[in-house]
Formats: sequence, structure tokens, C-alpha cells
Amino acid sequence: MFTRITIDPAQMGGVPCIRGLRIPVASVVDMVASGMSTGDILADFPDLEREDIAEALRYASAALRERQLPQVANL
Repeated sequence: MFTRITIDPAQMGGVPCIRGLRIPVASVVDMVASGMSTGDILADFPDLEREDIAEALRYASAALRERQLPQVANL
């Protein structure tokens, strides 16, 4: 299902990364969340491809659906 996401216990502490690169999925998601455009991300990380970014977002979405999130108090 996620062909561009790799998890290797010997690399980056086993966190999900993009295609065996030392670029964690969380870092890519953080860049998108901070407002970086796909073009900006690709310019800063030339080893990444457009589909890597899309798959990182799909992976993060799937990971959130699989976990129970703690309730947050409404203040």
C-alpha cells in the first residue's frame, strides 16, 4: 500500500522514512503543515519526488486513523 515509506530499525531509530532516505515522514508532513509548497520542499530536498510528499501525507492520515487519540479538554 505504501511503496515509498520504509521502516528500518537500523536507520533513524526505526521511524518511517521516505524510500530508505534519512528523511522522516514526520519531517515532510511538518514542512507541508508549516506552509511550504511542494516546489519549495522539492527544492530544499532534491532527493524527494512529488509522489513522496503525497504518500507521506497519505501515510500520516492512515496512521492517525489507526490510533486512538487522547481526549483533549475543551477550555
